[in-house]
Amino acid sequence: MKTKQISTRCVQGLAAALLAVSAMAAPSAQAAFPERPLRIVVPFTPGGGTDIVARQLAKGLTDELGQSVIVENRPGGSTIIGTENVAKSPPDGYSLLMATFAHAVNPAIHKKLPYDTDQAFAAVAMIGKSPNVLVVSAKSRFKSVQEILAYARANPGKLTFGSYGNGTSAHLAGELFKSLGKADILHVPYKGSGPAINDLIGGQIDMIFSTSASVSGQVKSGQLRALAVTTQDRSPAYPGVPTVAESGEPGYFVDSWYGVFVPQGTPRPVIDRLNAAIKKVSANKDFQAALELEGLAAQVGTPDALDEYVRQEEARWTKIVREAGITDQP
Repeated sequence: MKTKQISTRCVQGLAAALLAVSAMAAPSAQAAFPERPLRIVVPFTPGGGTDIVARQLAKGLTDELGQSVIVENRPGGSTIIGTENVAKSPPDGYSLLMATFAHAVNPAIHKKLPYDTDQAFAAVAMIGKSPNVLVVSAKSRFKSVQEILAYARANPGKLTFGSYGNGTSAHLAGELFKSLGKADILHVPYKGSGPAINDLIGGQIDMIFSTSASVSGQVKSGQLRALAVTTQDRSPAYPGVPTVAESGEPGYFVDSWYGVFVPQGTPRPVIDRLNAAIKKVSANKDFQAALELEGLAAQVGTPDALDEYVRQEEARWTKIVREAGITDQP
């Protein structure tokens, strides 16, 4: 009997010791993150607004996390190619997606996606929001929204607007403009902002509802002319530039945003570590100044706040996409 009692006590003691070791090891494993370089996947070509924001963030996170953070551009497919790459990456926190407006809109436009947007990703942090800007070449004949609408209505299908792919904010902002303005304007999709803006400056297309980060430099240099911003209120980044709503299309507004996601299943402590690091980077004056130059206001919040915001955007744009009859065809 005594032998049996001693044996039972030994087993219980060993189990308790193992639990204690496990409890000590788990925080240590979490605290060790990250142990190797991370990557931020940008689903656009280099040089555009999303790329600029991602590189600023990568620079700050490299300092904050003590590991290299690289930016990997995977453009094409209306951001689907790069987004799928992250969706199918290991859920360990080392692959981050710099998501944009298209992340919330693609499910409504594309009947078949290679991932379930709501199930494949976990939110980390909103980076910030900015207006899209209706811009034309400095050589363009158009000086106002009303002039564009008047010409488009009198000449159906003659004007063109570029975008960075189907489902991007530049695309949907243009489609909403067409719908509310009852104007026939041809959509020309590109794989990123760089090629689209080059063609706009060169006169191959007539206008773009661009993200602020993509065109702020060209507007300041005089290569492009800003006619209106897409937000409900005027933007401090574009003093004197009216909103689309007050320029002739009441009820019009589109917000552009940037947010970080990781694959679903990434441990919550890792997500919280990334969120805390992004918050610290966003508080850096150099980071804020860099974003302000792009017309972007840093608005880093909790993972849950980003998740809720994207769900609201999905609901809103699903309704707009269906009413406008927008499909995944150019």
